[in-house]
Amino acid sequence: MTNTFKTDVLICGAGAAGLTLAIDLARRGVDFLLIDKAERPFQGSRGKGIQPRSLEVFEDLGVLDGMLALGAPYPLVRTYSGSGFVDSTIGEGAEPTPAEPYATPLMLPQFLTEGVLRERLAALGHAPRYGAELVALSQDADGVDARLATGETVRARWLVGADGGRSFVRRALDIDFPGKTLSIRAIVADVKLTGLSRDAWHQYGEVVERKISFCPLAGTDLFQVQGVAPEGLETLSADGLNALIRERTGRSDIVVHALMWGSVYGMNARLAERYRVGRVLLAGDAAHVHPPTGGQGLNTSLQDGYNLGWKLAAVLAGAPDALIDTYEAERRPIAAGVLGLSTDLLKAARDGGGMTRGREARQLDLGYPDSPLSLPLGETATLAAGDRAPDAPCRDRTGAVARVFELLAGPHWTLLRGPDAPDLAPREGLKSARIGADLIDDAGHFRDAYALAPDQMILVRPDGYVAAVAGPSDVAALEAYLERVGA
Repeated sequence: MTNTFKTDVLICGAGAAGLTLAIDLARRGVDFLLIDKAERPFQGSRGKGIQPRSLEVFEDLGVLDGMLALGAPYPLVRTYSGSGFVDSTIGEGAEPTPAEPYATPLMLPQFLTEGVLRERLAALGHAPRYGAELVALSQDADGVDARLATGETVRARWLVGADGGRSFVRRALDIDFPGKTLSIRAIVADVKLTGLSRDAWHQYGEVVERKISFCPLAGTDLFQVQGVAPEGLETLSADGLNALIRERTGRSDIVVHALMWGSVYGMNARLAERYRVGRVLLAGDAAHVHPPTGGQGLNTSLQDGYNLGWKLAAVLAGAPDALIDTYEAERRPIAAGVLGLSTDLLKAARDGGGMTRGREARQLDLGYPDSPLSLPLGETATLAAGDRAPDAPCRDRTGAVARVFELLAGPHWTLLRGPDAPDLAPREGLKSARIGADLIDDAGHFRDAYALAPDQMILVRPDGYVAAVAGPSDVAALEAYLERVGA
């Protein structure tokens, strides 16, 4: 093998995980290539729910405004029975708070979500390369050689397989993908239809085998049709869907006029045994696949990319290689828990339960308390190492509104200091702010969210999680920690 590198990171797969990782690397100035074997971007709405934690991620990456302009809140779920119907909400009621500015999921079809991500990537000077299929890979201690179907070989320092549930990268690494194929085969299709209003997610069928639903897709004039697949169904067509609709709804006025995209698939719940082999890593559906209940798969995938980006950048800049191992240590347990939630929600729906998703689906309470990157130096009444860092509207020195999330946004680490807390030595990649001077907490929102003592400090990672809650005697420990993580 040669050490003539074409790029630092080769990302295989331009879905939500690969695009998120690419944006994070691009804003850090890391050289990468993003490839996908498809000839063009995915045009379906397989995933359509963006959870509140992902909205926070998207704010940091500079794409939230584009998402909000296209998306909309989820509509009411309208469940039909006999000649009547009942309306309900898909999630438990929640309102934004100063600490959690995004309380409910945003509906946005996957192809529009990925379109906004590609626009952001283009603004950073990059674009996915389509029609570039990875067909072989090998690695040594220094890098990875990836051969494409064109015959071209790309040598990279790192390779990330974000290439979906049937991942070539995972199979090439011989990583086991245990789990189970669930007993339900389902259909999903994006269609143009008439006969239904767009103010509700229409659901028919009192037993799971006869369920069929019609969800108006925000940002489009389409509906997403979902249901259990009839025995023997392998492909979808407009005529076939219309026959199925008449059978399951008893209505002839709901008519599909065009099938834009569709799939018949078996539901799976699987988790890769490993996320890393040498200089090759897995992310997104290549590492975990979920049933669609709960709206968790796409969100977990893009947050894989968000977790991995700053770590790859740090190691490429000289941080110890062991930092990459924390990616699997943090993200694999998250995926395991989310898989459990998704399968539990599927079981509840199959057993006749509703579609209501609780707070756990919003992913705001997920964190890394057991991570090797979480320093157990101390805690406050509300926060400990590994927790998500909350937002808090404050004022800056000029009196203008200054949110904590605005301070955290960007590729840096952040040190939030109480008014009597010491500061750390200035270093590239660390932003320091003192409460009472740089952030003025007149309304008490920071106090409520952080409960920081006057002499305490909170170190926040580039991905918005608390690395440490420290006191005046912990300055040396924080300095040594920042050296280890390459700040």
